[in-house]
Amino acid sequence: MKMKNELKLWVFCAIIGAVSGLVIWLFLKIMYTATELIWIDYYPWLSFPDNFPDFMYSLPTLGICTIGGLIVGILRKKLGDYPEELSVVLGKIRHDKSYSYKNLLSIFIISLVTLIMGSSVGPEAALVGIIAGLCTWAANNLKVAKNNADEYTQIGMAVSLGVLFTSPLFGIFAVEENTEYDKKPTLPKATKAILYALAIGSALGVYNLLTYFFGGGLEGFPSFTLQELNYKDYALVILYIIAGFLLAKFYELTQKLGWLFKKIPPILRETTGGFILGAVEIFIGASFVTMLFSGEDEIAEFANNYYEYVPIFLILSAFLKVLMTNVCIESGLKGGHFFPLIFAGILLGYGISLMIFPDQINHAVFSAAIVTASLLGGVMKKPLAATILLFLCFPIHIGIWLFLAAAISSKLVDIGKKHEPDLQETAATISE
Repeated sequence: MKMKNELKLWVFCAIIGAVSGLVIWLFLKIMYTATELIWIDYYPWLSFPDNFPDFMYSLPTLGICTIGGLIVGILRKKLGDYPEELSVVLGKIRHDKSYSYKNLLSIFIISLVTLIMGSSVGPEAALVGIIAGLCTWAANNLKVAKNNADEYTQIGMAVSLGVLFTSPLFGIFAVEENTEYDKKPTLPKATKAILYALAIGSALGVYNLLTYFFGGGLEGFPSFTLQELNYKDYALVILYIIAGFLLAKFYELTQKLGWLFKKIPPILRETTGGFILGAVEIFIGASFVTMLFSGEDEIAEFANNYYEYVPIFLILSAFLKVLMTNVCIESGLKGGHFFPLIFAGILLGYGISLMIFPDQINHAVFSAAIVTASLLGGVMKKPLAATILLFLCFPIHIGIWLFLAAAISSKLVDIGKKHEPDLQETAATISE
């Protein structure tokens, strides 16, 4: 009987993985097909005569972003405030041990429109919510899944992140690292490890199979080549960590834009966010890096032509990318923040290094790796998960430096928060 129950458990988790892989592939396939149709096939037809000023040729970008924001606003008004931010999804899963599955179609539709219109966010928040909701539905409606329901939801969350970033270990550590349970887990660690492996392996198998035959999957991060390091790189590690920490604090600071956007009525709020995104994109000119989309596809392109940019513009682009990501999220054009932050960290690392060591690519790669690790560590507060995630594009042999940067930045952010004044208490004191 025990073996029979364990077999059912394994089969069920394999099915969870297979369904998750199918849903993620379908979502990305629709997203890429529609994005290509609008931004590549249809966009050239939205041009102007030769005698028009140069900036007029970029006006279709402003129109697509603004109209896209309007559509998202209408959908959110009709269907609800979706998708929820990744931190909110993770918080609900950890606190409630479940995630509501009643609005999965709404999340699917609104997220697709948000990403297709060019919002500076990633798909992970929506897909984690969708997969977690499906796992909760299964736990509530299938007899085989009623036991260990909360464990299945966490497994589904790990599967989503593992498949999206093609890093199974990242998905697991993003869920498990520093997790505080209200009660002891109902499954032994060894059993849960097996279930993680089955679910993520099954998901990656289905996802890669569908991508191979039909296309539509994420292209993945490029692999940056790093040659032998020297004393110059080691001497600047502290500078790179500080740079990533400052960008993490800037990300945290720009999250406060929410109070400003909340003063704008719904629909107009999302439309305003789309207008700002489009306006910034068309007026920053060729000197800066694109602010549209998540940045995952742009990383590979940037790795091949980084030398075309002035270092100071790369640095400014990094901060502007973070700003636009939070403008989109806080205005209602919501999504994940991992992809944009990785892109911003790489931009900042390259900019700083090329300013110090012009035309020396080896120093630039190490700088980008440490800055990005520091940035993710400061935002995620999970140094090990951040390190594993960055193995996707940076060499494993600098893993100790990546972990060190992520851990230091994480601690610096925590120390800074402890010394921040309570804004509500301060306001009350001023009022008195």
